[in-house]
Amino acid sequence: MDRQAPRLLALFQKRIEGDDALLRLAQARFREAGLGAEFYAEKPDELQWLLGFRPSSDLPVTVHLSRGINLLSDDSRFLIAEFSRRFAHDVYGLVIHDQGAAASDLEGYLAAVNETARLLKDGPLLFIEYAVGLDPDRYLEIFRRLRDLESVSACIDTGHVGLRQVRRRYSEIGGEDPFSLTPSDHCLSDAVDDLEEAVQSALPVLLGLIKGTGELNKPVHFHLHDGHPLYKGAYGVSDHMSFFSEIPIPFEHKGRMILPPMYGPSGLREIVKTSLAVLDPGLLSFSLEIHPPEGQEPLGEKESLSQHWQDRSNAERMNHWISVLLRNQQLLLDACRD
Repeated sequence: MDRQAPRLLALFQKRIEGDDALLRLAQARFREAGLGAEFYAEKPDELQWLLGFRPSSDLPVTVHLSRGINLLSDDSRFLIAEFSRRFAHDVYGLVIHDQGAAASDLEGYLAAVNETARLLKDGPLLFIEYAVGLDPDRYLEIFRRLRDLESVSACIDTGHVGLRQVRRRYSEIGGEDPFSLTPSDHCLSDAVDDLEEAVQSALPVLLGLIKGTGELNKPVHFHLHDGHPLYKGAYGVSDHMSFFSEIPIPFEHKGRMILPPMYGPSGLREIVKTSLAVLDPGLLSFSLEIHPPEGQEPLGEKESLSQHWQDRSNAERMNHWISVLLRNQQLLLDACRD
């Protein structure tokens, strides 16, 4: 991989029921596409096992640690240090969520981050993901205060940032909870213009956050995915959507019976364009964190990976998910080349 190009990765998990053939399928297709893997692992031994499915030693790996990580806890800090020690040469970055403590006790939280950084020795970068809905300015303040920590930087989650702004803007307009609406809601037709205004306010806020992190001239990791309040995925969340997704509605609005998501393909191009304008490409890593959509796709030449299955429906669901990831990868590659 060109070291001056952004690192490109995607979610690599067995989110569909089945055996390790699903991971072998992902391994083969990621390798062919030149796409790195973002694993989820709660314990070092779990990651050791997952690395057996790494697409290629030439492709980057990041690891999302447990959402229960608490930097104010010795146990959590020592666990991060253990991941860092054991996988110093295998993993580019470890990802953890930010914490509400950064809003209620910033000084205590910064002290905990500094203590964690002290335990990291020449290992992967530690990326703190925008996850709990902090004010974006407070999130930026964390990294301005941690500017001198070479091992710690930001992970910007496009869905989390955008949906927070949608909720905030919808409330300012006078609405209640945009996430309580559904496409079949009888009042949606009255609320749709306000909802669209709120949704369209997400991208400028996200771009502002990207510019702010760019001023620090440090590596930045991205979780890239789209979202919309009317969308409820398999896990009940309103993001982790493909950038090609649209929201069907039961009435015509502006000549169409669909609503666009927060970003769409043009929004992703703006995200990448802004990132490349404020940071050297080698400091950027983009991970497509898109959950499995509905659909199946024949396995074709990869059918042999699941030949021990009588019913290959779940393998075809996995194959469809991977194809969605790869279509978004191509959009991302095109944006990086523009």
